[in-house]
Amino acid sequence: MKRIICAYTLILAYHGLAFSAEETKFPDFAKIKSQNPVSVSSNPGTVDILTGTGDLGKWIFQLKESDPLRFGAVWLADGDVTLTKNVLASRWSGNNLLILGMDFDTSKCSSWKGGLFGVEFLQFNGMDSNGRVGSVQGFDSMPANPPFNRTELYQAWYRQELFDKKLCLRIGKTLPSLDFNNVLRPIPVQRKSEAIPAVSGLLFTPVFTNPVNIGVMPGYYDSAYGVTANIAPIDDFYVSLGAYDGNLARGKNTGLEGPHFNGYYFYAAETGVNWFAGKEDKPGIVALGGWYQTGLLSIPDVTKQQGAQGVYLFGSQRVWFKKPGIDDSGISVFWQAGMNNGRTLPMNRFVGFGLTAFALTRPSDSFGMGLAWSKLNKRLFERKSELMIQTYYQAHLFLNSFIEPVLSYIPFPGGGKDLPQTCIFSVQLINLF
Repeated sequence: MKRIICAYTLILAYHGLAFSAEETKFPDFAKIKSQNPVSVSSNPGTVDILTGTGDLGKWIFQLKESDPLRFGAVWLADGDVTLTKNVLASRWSGNNLLILGMDFDTSKCSSWKGGLFGVEFLQFNGMDSNGRVGSVQGFDSMPANPPFNRTELYQAWYRQELFDKKLCLRIGKTLPSLDFNNVLRPIPVQRKSEAIPAVSGLLFTPVFTNPVNIGVMPGYYDSAYGVTANIAPIDDFYVSLGAYDGNLARGKNTGLEGPHFNGYYFYAAETGVNWFAGKEDKPGIVALGGWYQTGLLSIPDVTKQQGAQGVYLFGSQRVWFKKPGIDDSGISVFWQAGMNNGRTLPMNRFVGFGLTAFALTRPSDSFGMGLAWSKLNKRLFERKSELMIQTYYQAHLFLNSFIEPVLSYIPFPGGGKDLPQTCIFSVQLINLF
């Protein structure tokens, strides 16, 4: 069955590039409503507050934009084939992800302003695509922690805006990646022609979770119960604070379990500022964050540590407009870095960089590349570091559907000292409803 999924996806990749482009809408992080996309994240379920575009509710229940109830969905499928010989298992792998979301906007039916309820259900069926080639950082972001077949309540939260949107609180089962280390987040701008849509369509894990946060920070698809506060006293500056169930650090699948109150907690803080550079008002952002994990962390028979801390940095910048003031075609760059003191975590240092071109070929297409380097924990791995290079082309098919061929190269996979260089070809289908 997995080979059928992979083959089907690869066939669609071949035929899909001939479809005509058509502008549709993509959610902006600031106000959770649809806008025309030029680029989307390769895994919208990790970085978007609301699910899909809301078209699912319009098609099935004839809902309108003015209705308080909204239904959306994200369906992703990918197939990977290893082009070199260093496979620890089959050359082929495949993954399938479905997220169904419902939200209720209190402002649209009463005087209760700024209130939003959200619920998401997740179904994932896949395999350990990264482990079979020895990739520690993860060239494919769809499979995360085992089990690789799961049905779960992905998110269930309430969000309230206060003080003219200068303070926003969200409580419940949620994803810290919505508010922390979200390098893919679009920068809010007034004019569409200035926008950086989704900063990158890269498939690899580091753009969704900084590798120094892996093993402690809840996120896709192991969400966690907690509370988040976003403070934005002025338009160009923000502070985010969060506290969550931290049992992911002791190997628990927090996405499949209820809240725990046993001394394991994950705390995060982030601050950022955005700007507009030059006479063409090229948008940019930089953010600095830190986290603290409580509880006794351990690697059986190796080492133990009481708590862990880490810091990370990321930013993005539009560097060129092809048609200034007319549309958002052009080129943007992003960068990432991080470090932690975790003796039990897989990676302790990280730097990353990427470049994305928007609408240089077709109006709703994008393409780009990315580089990720991590220093590996010497207690867990024999190799000192892992470098990963990835390039992709994201082609718009129709409505809110995209197809993305991806080529990944890992010179020395960190999963084993004898693993030779690895090259993987992947195809990702992205569908927003």
